[in-house]
Amino acid sequence: MKVTRQQHAIETTQDYLEAISDLIEQTGEARVVDLASRLGISHATVIQTVRRLQRDGFVTSEPYRSIFLTDEGKNIAKEARHRHSITVALLKKLGVSAEVAEVDAEGMEHHVSKETLKAFEQFVGKVE
Repeated sequence: MKVTRQQHAIETTQDYLEAISDLIEQTGEARVVDLASRLGISHATVIQTVRRLQRDGFVTSEPYRSIFLTDEGKNIAKEARHRHSITVALLKKLGVSAEVAEVDAEGMEHHVSKETLKAFEQFVGKVE
């Protein structure tokens, strides 16, 4: 049970950091309200998770201010985005529609080993 909780925490961290990075790229900032909307969760949940991300050194933020990624947070977000892109590309190459591939990749990307991910990437070719 402990391992499952730990894996879920890692998954959550990756999803949050990727979403924060996407918001910053798209709008110039990541705010709690936008993050809650994007992830479909409450403000309270976002605030609680952002506090944990701050404690762990992945983000910086002040009350009523935007959320910023630390260098470590940026690296994790970049890696999460890359894992997601490879997984989506694989599913699409297998004939899965783009919409379904995006949804399915959200769960799959967190649970494949580096070895499997490398095999996916070799199979689909270079992914941006």
